[in-house]
Amino acid sequence: MSTEDGPAQVGDLPAIGRPATSALMAAGVTSLAQVAGLSRRELLAMHGIGPKAVRLLEGALAEIGSTFAD
Repeated sequence: MSTEDGPAQVGDLPAIGRPATSALMAAGVTSLAQVAGLSRRELLAMHGIGPKAVRLLEGALAEIGSTFAD
């Protein structure tokens, strides 16, 4: 699946951009609860996820009282 074909948003994940969303989907991650099980380093190692997507995910996790695994 190309990043253009991927969805803009999945489950309760925030809108982080198609490349980042596709990277999470390719890793089987479709919810904030699953994101919380990952570290920043693991996220940044995924092709398509950059610092901006990590900041957006961090903000969404904070809203539900959660954080990254690290």
